[in-house]
Amino acid sequence: MKMAAEFIRIDGSYGEGGGQILRTAIALSVITKRPIEVFNIRAKRPNPGLRPQHAAAVKILAEVFNARVENVEVGSSMIRFFPGEMESNDTSRKKRIDIGTAGSITLVLQALIPAVSISGKRLEMEIVGGTDVKWSPTLDYMRYVVKPAFKALGIEFNLSVEKRGYYPVGGGVVHVLIEPCDRVKAIDLLNAPRLDARIVSVCSNLPRHVAERQVAGALARLEREGVRCAQTSASLEPAASPGSSLLVYCSSDYGPFIGGDAIGEKGKRAEEVGSYAASRFLEPYMSGATVDPNLADMLVLPLSIADGRSGYTVSSVSMHLDTNLYIASRMTSSKYNIEKRVDDDKGRSIYHVSIEPA
Repeated sequence: MKMAAEFIRIDGSYGEGGGQILRTAIALSVITKRPIEVFNIRAKRPNPGLRPQHAAAVKILAEVFNARVENVEVGSSMIRFFPGEMESNDTSRKKRIDIGTAGSITLVLQALIPAVSISGKRLEMEIVGGTDVKWSPTLDYMRYVVKPAFKALGIEFNLSVEKRGYYPVGGGVVHVLIEPCDRVKAIDLLNAPRLDARIVSVCSNLPRHVAERQVAGALARLEREGVRCAQTSASLEPAASPGSSLLVYCSSDYGPFIGGDAIGEKGKRAEEVGSYAASRFLEPYMSGATVDPNLADMLVLPLSIADGRSGYTVSSVSMHLDTNLYIASRMTSSKYNIEKRVDDDKGRSIYHVSIEPA
């Protein structure tokens, strides 16, 4: 059909074949104003097709940008997205969206924040769902790692937590304010100063000592590697159900931007949660990388349309990073390169990622 030829067709089974393909493609569709068709959605997964939180993310962006969508139902293997426009920058009517159960708020924000800001819009929204759930960044990771990294690009947002939301109940409430970005600034993050670590530990509907023991587990792991910690916090926060999370991170206005987080689980000792988060932090930190593997793939979307060539270093190349680089190149015609280098003294590998917009 003639109409179908106007779509950019994205194979949802490419690379890691998960929901990140969908979120990146839709955000770039909004920014570039190019309609897309995503097919073979999550084809390699045990439960292929759209899951509830993926459908929710598509519908949220469609609502915010007055887009037209086709086939956005749970289980769908193909969707079409026709981008529209936000009506105005008027924030007098704050939007409220409920993802449902413990659907990840942070995964929705990964698409929503760059889409709104780079489109030159301002948005204030209340989102209900999961703040700290498996297979997605914690809310604190977004606040303490993603926020300063995006600010370095000219993308500014603020997050405040009214209530935490843990699996399976959810019910977390987050207020987000996204500011318009005039232009996305290129970054040169091939080198960055070495900073002391910081730790943020949270628990809800549990004794305070759970949060404190998570901190203790993280500190013990950091000390074994000789890494100093500049600051720790352990707090109780309201939530609809019991749960906990911890973030070990370091960041500044100019990098590095490195974080390792973990979610508390029933039957897992709090000290183990802290130690695991610290291990995730240490892997990129000890390599000398300027960004961690999770942030590496989040930066691809904005840098593919930045005002010049950008570069950063990462300790490992995840399938998410490889996939996002491919999707961004398909949507924006940007070019990218990954170069492996080895530290001669320590034998550690580090990867230089460069992204050049069209």
